[in-house]
Amino acid sequence: MLSRILRDPLTVFIFLGLLIFVGQGLFASNEEYDIQVRPADIARLHDQWSMQMRRPPTDSELAGLIEQFVKEEIYYREAKRLGLDLNDTIVRRRLVQKLTFLTEDIATAVAPSEAELTAYYEENKAAYTVPERVSFKHRYFSSDRRSDARADATAALGDAEQAGDPFMLQREYAARSEREIGDLFGRAFAAALFELPPAEEWQGPIQSAYGWHAVYLLNKSESRIPPLEEVYDRVVVDAKQATRQAANEEYFSQLKAAYEVSYPPEFATPPAGE
Repeated sequence: MLSRILRDPLTVFIFLGLLIFVGQGLFASNEEYDIQVRPADIARLHDQWSMQMRRPPTDSELAGLIEQFVKEEIYYREAKRLGLDLNDTIVRRRLVQKLTFLTEDIATAVAPSEAELTAYYEENKAAYTVPERVSFKHRYFSSDRRSDARADATAALGDAEQAGDPFMLQREYAARSEREIGDLFGRAFAAALFELPPAEEWQGPIQSAYGWHAVYLLNKSESRIPPLEEVYDRVVVDAKQATRQAANEEYFSQLKAAYEVSYPPEFATPPAGE
């Protein structure tokens, strides 16, 4: 009977778990079970609640926040004691993320100077190019409703009274880029539209993803690179992001220099980036 019980995997698992629990109780230091709720912790909980709820917590609500803090701390310590943080992809990625954020915060603690922003803008002017834009209106002729929508759209070029068919999108668009128009009507329609010159007449017809269109090109603005003053806020954000990325790359290079990395024999050469 005893031997059969000892051969039961569940029994052995429970027995080993009890041994670990007892062993932890005998050998763990008292400090591991000492949780100190500091005034700074209470102030942080109070402020977080106030920011989220837009009012300070009541005494009972604050007591509940403190109790939840203690509960989380106990669970956190027990999870670490049981090694639940080991070989956990989510925990691993979160720790990497926190270290990355720490590096970025240090790198951007000081705002970039005007000279640095100007230099960054000059090096990356092309990224701030304002694309060519057009303003146009159109009349739609449905391929589903008409036997020859293209012919009807062609005939409508000389007949401004021909309204065309109902259309789910707008009849007129102002200052749209080729990409924006392509997202709405299809890439082929957008490319053909941008080939047309502005004119005081209906042009086309142009085929879209929906059917055929007679179009009236109201105006076209050329592509341009705006001055720094016009895109200043974007440059500030982008410059900070570039600083963060550079700081992360430099920090990782310094860390990696202290490590000896070994690869399986099938890797004749180190992976890309080594």
